[in-house]
Amino acid sequence: MTGLDKWYGYMKSHDRTALWDLLHPDAVFESPVVHTPQRGRDITFKYLSSAAEVLGGPGFRYLGEWRSAHGAVLEFEREIEGIRINGVDIITFDTDGRITHFKVMVRPLKAINLLHSLMGEQLVKP
Repeated sequence: MTGLDKWYGYMKSHDRTALWDLLHPDAVFESPVVHTPQRGRDITFKYLSSAAEVLGGPGFRYLGEWRSAHGAVLEFEREIEGIRINGVDIITFDTDGRITHFKVMVRPLKAINLLHSLMGEQLVKP
């Protein structure tokens, strides 16, 4: 099973242990609204598990997939509060299939603003 297969499995199961195991200890997360990369497994885990809560519900779907030797770009969409959110996950894996870098890009501006608000609520939870 590849790292990408494990990512898809996590998105279906929302198994937080599986997500933790999938992340490299030095993983980096880049948010569409935070200006600096978030470094380390702990903060990357917090962002990705929060994003799964916000985006990963009914109606979330991946529209396309582009693979490289060490990663993938996954286009996604979901509608929340009448706003269609369209974005991409850019994921890089190490040779063991663990995520080393995860970048999210989102459009349109209304979607970014909504996600900023909803993610903020999730990220303050213990």
